[in-house]
Amino acid sequence: MIDIETIDTLNQLNIDLQGDVSSPLGYIAGGFHAGLRRKKKDFGWIYSTTEATATGVYTLNRFKAAPLKITEDSINANKTLQAIVVNSANANSCTGEKGMQDALDTQSWVAEHLNIEQQNVGIASTGVVGAFLPMDKIHYGTQHVLKEEYNNSQFFNQAILTTDTATKHLSVQVEIDGKTVTIGGSAKGSGMIHPNMATMLGFITTDANIDADTLDYCLKQATDQSFNMITVDGDTSTNDMVLCMANGQANNSKIDALHPEWHKFAYAFNFVSQYLAKSIAKDGEGATKLVTAKVTGAPNVKEAKKIAKSIVSSNLVKTAIHGEDSNFGRIVNAIGYASQFVEPNETNVSFCQLPVLEQGIHLAFDEQLLKERLTEDNIVIEASVGNGDGEAAAYGCDLSYEYVRINASYRT
Repeated sequence: MIDIETIDTLNQLNIDLQGDVSSPLGYIAGGFHAGLRRKKKDFGWIYSTTEATATGVYTLNRFKAAPLKITEDSINANKTLQAIVVNSANANSCTGEKGMQDALDTQSWVAEHLNIEQQNVGIASTGVVGAFLPMDKIHYGTQHVLKEEYNNSQFFNQAILTTDTATKHLSVQVEIDGKTVTIGGSAKGSGMIHPNMATMLGFITTDANIDADTLDYCLKQATDQSFNMITVDGDTSTNDMVLCMANGQANNSKIDALHPEWHKFAYAFNFVSQYLAKSIAKDGEGATKLVTAKVTGAPNVKEAKKIAKSIVSSNLVKTAIHGEDSNFGRIVNAIGYASQFVEPNETNVSFCQLPVLEQGIHLAFDEQLLKERLTEDNIVIEASVGNGDGEAAAYGCDLSYEYVRINASYRT
C-alpha cells in the first residue's frame, strides 16, 4: 500500500482512493472487450461533456509510436481535447506510414461517432511493438464509445492494462475560491518503465478552470518529480505519455500564475501524479516491494536526481532487496558511480531507517533488525552526499524471478 502521508505532507486534501478520471465534474469513462485480447477488456475511453483545455508530456524514446505523434500534434494545434481513447494489446509502434494512417483513422472514427472535432480526440496504445493494429476491431471499439452498458470508469482502468497486476487510480479534492475542485487520475505501467518526460500511460482529469499555460506548467513540473523519477527495469517505452484535461466545470475563477490559490491546485496535482507514479513503481512486473531513494546534499537537483535514480535502477540493489539481504555496499556502489560530485568523506547512508555509513565509513548495525525491516513492503534508502542544497527522491521496486518469467513469455 502507498503511504499517502508521505505525499500529502500538508494534510489538506480530501483523498478518495476509489476515485479516478471520472471523479471530476463532467467526465465519463468506460471500456470493454473489443477483441484485441482473448478475454480481457482492451478498449477504453475518457469523455468530457464540454471541450477541455489539454496538455501532455511524451516519451523521449526516438521511436515515438504513431498514436503518440498524432495526439501530440493535435494538442499542440489547439490546446484542447474532449475525448481520449486507449487500446491495449498492441502499441502501434514501428509501423510506418500505415501505423500513422491507422492512428488517424481511429481518431477520425471517434470524432465522427461523438460529433466532435477530430483534433479534440487523443489516442493512446500500449502492448506489443511491431505489429499492425487489427483495424476491424479498433473500428468496432470506436463505435462503442459512450455506450451506456460500458460507461463504468473501472472498466476504463482495466482496459488500459497489459502486464499490470492491479489498476492504478485515485482522486483528490481541494477548495479554490470557495469552490470544490476535483482532480482524478488513472494510469497503467508495470514493465518498460524508465520514463524521461512503460509502457507508462497516465491520464489526469480535472474540473478546474485553469489557464492552458498554467496547466502545462503544472503537468511538466509534476511529471518531473513523479513519473520521471520512477524506474522498474530501465527501459523507456516508445509509447510513454501522460495526458491532462481540464474542463472548467468547477466554475472557480480561472487559475493562472497570479491566482492567489494556484499553489493549492499545484499541490493537489502533484499529489495525484506522485501517487500514480508510486503505484506504477510498486506494481513493477514481479515486484514485491516499493523502493524509495531519498538523496540530499548534492550540489543541485539535477545531480540529486541522477544519484537517486542510480540507486533504484541498480539491479544489484534491486535483487538484494528482493532477497532481503542487508548488503548496503551495493547502495554505496550505485551512489559512487552516479555522479562525479559525490563527496565520499561526507556521505552518510541509512537503510530502512538504520544508519549504515557515516562520512564514508561503515557503521556497526543490527543486521537482524535490518533483515526484519527488509521484509516490509516499503523500503526507504536515504543518502546525504555532501553539503549542497540539491535533493530528490526516486521510486523503484525489487527485481524478482517473476520479472524474468513474465518477460521471457510476454508474446507466448
